[in-house]
Amino acid sequence: MLLGVIADDFTGASDIANTLAKGGLSTVQFLGVPTKPAPEACEAGVVALKSRSIAAADAVALSMEAFEWLRAQGCRQFVFKYCSTFDSTPEGNIGPVGEALAKALGVNGVLACPAFPTAGRTVYQGHLFVGDRLLNESGLEHHPLNPMTDPDLRRWLARQCEEPVGLVPWAIVCQGAAALRKALDAAAARGERLAVVDAISDDDLLAIGDACAEAPLLTGGSGIALGLPRNFIRQGLATGKGSAFQGADGPEAILAGSCSKATLQQIEVHRKDHPVLQVEVEAVMEGVVTPEALAAFVQGHEGQAPLVYSSTPPEKVRALQETHGPQAIAAALDALFAETAARLVYDGVRRLVVAGGETSGAVVSALSLDALAIGPEIDPGVPALAAADGRLLALALKSGNFGAPDFFAKALRTLSGS
Repeated sequence: MLLGVIADDFTGASDIANTLAKGGLSTVQFLGVPTKPAPEACEAGVVALKSRSIAAADAVALSMEAFEWLRAQGCRQFVFKYCSTFDSTPEGNIGPVGEALAKALGVNGVLACPAFPTAGRTVYQGHLFVGDRLLNESGLEHHPLNPMTDPDLRRWLARQCEEPVGLVPWAIVCQGAAALRKALDAAAARGERLAVVDAISDDDLLAIGDACAEAPLLTGGSGIALGLPRNFIRQGLATGKGSAFQGADGPEAILAGSCSKATLQQIEVHRKDHPVLQVEVEAVMEGVVTPEALAAFVQGHEGQAPLVYSSTPPEKVRALQETHGPQAIAAALDALFAETAARLVYDGVRRLVVAGGETSGAVVSALSLDALAIGPEIDPGVPALAAADGRLLALALKSGNFGAPDFFAKALRTLSGS
């Protein structure tokens, strides 16, 4: 294995695995820290963790376990992948995990860049934008678990880190890889363990790839992987052939547990032509809703792309959280969707679309999947996936904020191989 990625959630892992596979690396997504060696043909291994919203110390421990496994596979370079909207709290995990990995590798001046311009995420003067809005004005300030109330990434990271945080502004990035490399080396010399790097276009991300060709560690969103595969291909270390994928036809289901604007819009588009069932949070907390009932709804609408969702507008989410607590709600919904998915797959569902990072993590854990093959891209950042254990099962794991308005129907078509 050439490149090892540690991802803090399951949809984010699919996102960067998609980028690496499109770039020509034979890529496997591992669900949790593997207990056996990677396949010999694997050039890039992405370890998907469920560590984004847990205690920082636990996230560090889990990430270091993944790092040690990847290092044992012979990786020459490592990436710590987090969300392109930097989902974390001031006590959160991005800074502590990034610092721990950097210390383990003995490096300073480690790049930190969540930019993903194709999906509208850009970084300028250390501030994160979603489209034309600052992060804290984009709706992410209402995230139920990780509300992002400050767009200044250097300031946000400084709250999480033990050591100084640097900044490489776009005025340097636009000069190219050599200037960027020099700036990162200068940050290292100043003792800045992590350095926020601006990026507003794919050209900037490619410059990052060139500048970091020999860097032991990068941290950021999937965009930072855009230029990494070609480094290995140029050196003759990778084949450039990418990954194999086999779709699956048959019964289908869509489960949505995200409250993001994008997912709410996708639900509204889908409900116009397909059966949908809303899961009321109050009913879940009271134990009225069961996995059996949700599975029965899906099975009763086989062939019609049925959708089950718990997605709720932010203002209603806040009211529910005041009553039950955000963690309790998240745990109850994750458990409900996980058990529903397990029942559906056992009963023959072969195409499964899941919206929401936490929901996706719960679902794939319930399905006891160890690894996923990376298939064609459905929408930017979201690939089709296939079970790598011989089961005829294709999945799409979508971060809440990703995907076009018609994502759900498009995903099901792609999963079937059409």
